[in-house]
Amino acid sequence: MSNIFLPYFASFVVVAGGGGGANDTSGIRAAGGGGAGGYRASVSGEDSGGGASAEAALVLVARIYSIIVGGGGAGGASGASNRGVSGSGSTFGAVTSTGGGGGGTQNLAATSGGSGGGGGNSPTTPAAGLSGQGFAGGNGFDPGNYPSGGGGGAGGVGSNATSTVAGNGGAGVSSSITGSSVGRAGGGAGVRTDNNTSGTASDGGASGVGASATDNLGGGGAGGENSSSGGGAGGSGVVIFALPIQATATFSAGVTQTSSVVGVNRVYIVTETDPGSTVTIG
Repeated sequence: MSNIFLPYFASFVVVAGGGGGANDTSGIRAAGGGGAGGYRASVSGEDSGGGASAEAALVLVARIYSIIVGGGGAGGASGASNRGVSGSGSTFGAVTSTGGGGGGTQNLAATSGGSGGGGGNSPTTPAAGLSGQGFAGGNGFDPGNYPSGGGGGAGGVGSNATSTVAGNGGAGVSSSITGSSVGRAGGGAGVRTDNNTSGTASDGGASGVGASATDNLGGGGAGGENSSSGGGAGGSGVVIFALPIQATATFSAGVTQTSSVVGVNRVYIVTETDPGSTVTIG
């Protein structure tokens, strides 16, 4: 009976997995923070990623839609200077957010993504974020004490390192689609590996040498140093969408989700999926 109300206009927040922080093995080189997962949103009055305004709502008809929650990228492995691994993308129907880029380290450039990874040294340059999803990371510093740049966030650029201080992770974006404000997709902190200090991070991004980001917030992992077992992993993403209460959403096996009524809508929070997962709207 609910099909008489179709099509539905669905608000959404789709956050990809964050990138991993890099690892430094020498103790005196830079290991950049991971970039946040791409952030796309259509909630009226709120922002999407990369400084963009909210997108148009998804128009949903009675059919099956793909739904994927992207995983966070691994931190750079210990035992050598390794850049962080990029996060995986998240998808809801026609909307896909791109995984965050991994942080850079000695002779290994940061990688671009939804938000870009922070720069290490040689090269110190960070990586770019995607328009409408996130921002670039911050620059590393070379020479000096080789602090690294913070990873880019969905709401702001990762800060540049100075000769003595590592860069902070870029800010994320907050949304009240679930009924309360939650910040997501912050960049991971850069580190100064010679004295085991890091920059700061927020909105799901990780701070502290080798710290991993919180799952389901899409933040970047912090840079690491070999004695702390490598760089921090990025946090997994999330797919959130709101439908009128009369709509139905039936998920395939392997989907982990919760839902609650917020105003005139039911809001679904999808935190984990299997390959090929779907949701059927009716």
